[in-house]
Amino acid sequence: MFVDQVKVYVKGGDGGNGMVAFRREKYVAMGGPAGGDGGKGADVVFQVDEGLRTLMDFRYQRHFKATRGEHGMSKSKHGKGAEDLVVKVPPGTVVKDLATEEVIADLVEHGQKAVVARGGRGGRGNIRFATPANPAPEMAENGEPGQERDVVLELKILADVGLVGFPSVGKSTLLSVVSAAKPKIAEYHFTTIIPNLGVVETEDGRSFVMADLPGLIEGAHEGVGLGHQFLRHIERTRVIVHVIDMSGMEGRDPFADFQTINQELEKYNLRLLERPQIIVANKMDMPEAEENLSAFRTKLEEEYPIYPISALTRQGVRDLLFEIANQLETTPEFPLYDSVEADAEIHRVVYRHEKDPDQFTITRDPDSAFVIKGDVIERLFKMTDFSRDESVRRFARQMRGMGVDDALRERGAKDGDIIRILEFEFEFVE
Repeated sequence: MFVDQVKVYVKGGDGGNGMVAFRREKYVAMGGPAGGDGGKGADVVFQVDEGLRTLMDFRYQRHFKATRGEHGMSKSKHGKGAEDLVVKVPPGTVVKDLATEEVIADLVEHGQKAVVARGGRGGRGNIRFATPANPAPEMAENGEPGQERDVVLELKILADVGLVGFPSVGKSTLLSVVSAAKPKIAEYHFTTIIPNLGVVETEDGRSFVMADLPGLIEGAHEGVGLGHQFLRHIERTRVIVHVIDMSGMEGRDPFADFQTINQELEKYNLRLLERPQIIVANKMDMPEAEENLSAFRTKLEEEYPIYPISALTRQGVRDLLFEIANQLETTPEFPLYDSVEADAEIHRVVYRHEKDPDQFTITRDPDSAFVIKGDVIERLFKMTDFSRDESVRRFARQMRGMGVDDALRERGAKDGDIIRILEFEFEFVE
């Protein structure tokens, strides 16, 4: 089964907890704090493996949770950081954040890596909190929670040339003739339901990868037919080979077919029209093909190269392959996404103004409890060890410094009211 789009959940490992400990050696008077820091949690890393061709493995495992760091230990021993969780993906995988639709990574080369979910830092042990005013602190931090998110993986196959056209125009036959690929060929529409790849070599020793993409029809960009599932695969191709049934056996006008497919490409992604396009007039061994080709040339206003061929008899295929190879030599790779690093030779630092996210928000539940939410305050809450009074007092100072107390008073909080953070509740005290 060919799988080219999946949704998965990833979570970086939590950091290890810091420790509260003191030196107890016999001849060391007032040894002081000796609790070590926790280790860093593991990152979730996606890595390209050129041996993979589809995202099939993600059909059976959709949750990836990295391990947490080791906890801090006594005698000032720090916990060990966890090893990264490496997830193998095929070349051509694009990773997007499901919530924001931001492109996290575009993975195309073998061995290329990208951190998709970062592990949390380790919590600090009590040796980090020693001060002249408090030389023996009895508090430590819990590990920072690892980043968690839902991501969408899209596979856009890596091919130099993409064959496009209506169903049953001869794309699969052409691929089977010029390469060792063995796509299914039959006399009915949508025989090809998955993209097929083949390596093509010309007589002068040049080679390239050609992709036979499932037939497009009118409305494909809106989800009609099979084409909408595979339009994304055209985005990486450098040359588009438009195969047209010039015999008119299906009762369609070849020029209307040409216009319809180009309109679908334009509506899906306007930049696809920037790519070189070669028109293949197929089935020239059939009656009326020459007349249709003459009428097609008359109507065609753009200057596209036209190659009359018969994939069945291999007439004209040799010259077509030479033209494709020539086009590839002069056509650069097209970037999938606009990037500030347009020129890899020039290193620039780009500063963007981004609004700081709110540290917290306050709402009220139907039971009159005040609910405090926010990434910053929730992270501080999770990193607080509430089993120790000093840690609780430190968290209270942090909330006061962030302005939580004043904000609660403005919302009408009074002594004894219930305050809720995540699943935990406590009372507001004046």
